[in-house]
Amino acid sequence: MPPDHAVPASTVAPAAASTAPIGVEQAEAALVEHYPRLTRIAYLVLPPSLGRNRRVLTAHAIVQRSLPRGRAVPSAATLAATPRDHQPPDTAYVFVRERVLRRALAAGRPGHRLARRLRVAPSPPLPRVLGLRLFPRSGGADELALDRRLSALSGPARAVLVLRVLEGLSDAEVRHALAAADSAVDVATALGEADRARLTTPGTADAPGTAGAPGTADAARDAPGNGAPRADMAVLLRSSEFDPCSLQAGPTDLMSRRRRARATVAAAVALLLCGAFLVRPDDGWGPDGAAAPAYAPNPAARSALDPAEVRRVAPTAWRTAVRTDFSVWPARGRLADDRALLRRALAVWAGPGASVHVSTAPATPSGPPMGPPQLLYAGTVDAARVVLLYDGLRIVRYAEAADGRELAALDFARVDGAGEADSAALIVARSDSNVRYLTAPWVSATSVRDLLDPRAPARALRRDADGVTDPLASPAMARDCRTWDTLEVRGGSRDERAGRTEKTEKTEKAKTREEAGKEPTAGKAERAESTARLFTDLGELTPARLTSGPPSAPQDLPGEKEADADRAAWARTACLLPAVRMHGVRSVNSWRYATQPLPEANGTADWLCTRAETWRGPGGRVLAQFQAPARRPTEPGAVAARSVDSPACGPRDERVVAGVLWKSRGGRWYVLAAGGPGTAALEVSGGVTGSARGRLLAVPAKEGAHAELYGRAADGTRLDPPR
Repeated sequence: MPPDHAVPASTVAPAAASTAPIGVEQAEAALVEHYPRLTRIAYLVLPPSLGRNRRVLTAHAIVQRSLPRGRAVPSAATLAATPRDHQPPDTAYVFVRERVLRRALAAGRPGHRLARRLRVAPSPPLPRVLGLRLFPRSGGADELALDRRLSALSGPARAVLVLRVLEGLSDAEVRHALAAADSAVDVATALGEADRARLTTPGTADAPGTAGAPGTADAARDAPGNGAPRADMAVLLRSSEFDPCSLQAGPTDLMSRRRRARATVAAAVALLLCGAFLVRPDDGWGPDGAAAPAYAPNPAARSALDPAEVRRVAPTAWRTAVRTDFSVWPARGRLADDRALLRRALAVWAGPGASVHVSTAPATPSGPPMGPPQLLYAGTVDAARVVLLYDGLRIVRYAEAADGRELAALDFARVDGAGEADSAALIVARSDSNVRYLTAPWVSATSVRDLLDPRAPARALRRDADGVTDPLASPAMARDCRTWDTLEVRGGSRDERAGRTEKTEKTEKAKTREEAGKEPTAGKAERAESTARLFTDLGELTPARLTSGPPSAPQDLPGEKEADADRAAWARTACLLPAVRMHGVRSVNSWRYATQPLPEANGTADWLCTRAETWRGPGGRVLAQFQAPARRPTEPGAVAARSVDSPACGPRDERVVAGVLWKSRGGRWYVLAAGGPGTAALEVSGGVTGSARGRLLAVPAKEGAHAELYGRAADGTRLDPPR
């Protein structure tokens, strides 16, 4: 293990503990990794009376529904069914296999609700295939003979053969596996039925990963009436005849389908005619009283849908406005006067059709505008015509294909309470893993800065006359974390106003000198330093602002020389940002709340708290990081604690404590912990005990130790890690 390896102290269980709860993530990882293997097991255990097409779809449905609803502790029978000769034993896979077997066996039990549902329903709700019949590829004579013999067995007996041959389990492990999967199964009867079938005997089949081991072929010779040599059983069961993931397709009954389509059309016409008579208007009020039908043409609705009523702001309004936000953005873009485009955008906003792709940020209303919205931009970007609108609460982006195809998308994002910093840029388009920004009118310069290369200078980013940037790589659409390009903007309304004020004062001074007969002093005029801000794309319409410093006073990252430490910390934090992607994030602040000398003179580690604030208020996410000395300057820090909707590291409560289990270069383990300002003492208990006064703690520990950490504030308040 590398010296700088660290794992959260609050989540590490003892190494000998084999009954740790299995989370949904572990079960999902095992399911995805062994999906073909699990579907083959379900297909073989399901009753053959379903038919090959329904067995295929039902097998896939059973496996896809085998994830637990939450964390689950494996039973003793589950652990006993894990072969000890498989290194390492995959408890998560065995747990998922148990759930697959349970549902497959239940489908063959006459009185079970799943079996009744399969008798009534033509196929499972998902996955569903219409107009095609899917079935595994046909095998040879041996496969067909084996299929007939398996069809004659009961479901538990088929499960015994599958566990013996495909999973390589002994009889004792088979007993535990069946008992864990279905307590109603008579295991002894199932074993006896499988033995009488003489298809295989315990211990003769190859376990997964041991095919071809010496001696197995001699132990499995032909038995009378088997239909295939027992040594070939594993090969036959792993053939395409029994593989529900290797399929061929054929049509359904075409004539029956045509008759059903005609009957459906006739029924729909009759229903429409009956509905027309039932809702025929009369002189009385309807059931909704005076309420008008949906999207009634009242004056307010007509005004909101009229492109001539769209509000437009003057290009220089932001220079003198009291408030600096999206409300003072001017209408820009070459298609700002295209009334047909604006009419389509407003109509789709009021009532998007079924073909329109609609996306909304969390807790963002997607209803029609309450009045005429403000036009921010209308133009052609890449291969789409884009319209950006603002109604005081939301930014709405309408996009349609520029080549005339009937493709449209509608995106909503909350921006209520936005200030000058939050309204510096919007994402106007995404394509080919790139993103383009539309910048505010007060932005004077744009550049690209790679968070993973803190020492590299910013790269210039060109904008057109409307403020649309050239494309840059979007980290939200990347599959890896090799680079993390951010948008750096400079300038602001205050900078512009300060520049104008300074220029006016200097002009007045020059006039005064000329009137007094004095020569103007030669020198270089000082300029108001423009503010630099960083924004990153997190997959939504509004980019997230990146800051550093205490939560009560977060600061934008200053220039290269002044921000070496902050940029180095962000280089090790950037690859953790996908954890807050698509959550309506407004800003992300990373705060170095403690620095700790490591035991055994292993250097110095930083403790950081990274907090993502949302536009809606609730839903903020907190990550407590431990950044020990690393071989690479971009190696992500260890996440010591995380939480959602916690006040920790926020402007209301800056207090935070976190701890990790850390291994030194000398191979010794320690529990390390640190608290933020206001922490008076730290203490660990459980597998490791120790305490320390102040904000730092280092206690010797053993590998895999489980420790509970908490701190005390100066007033005695208990401080727990974010969770």
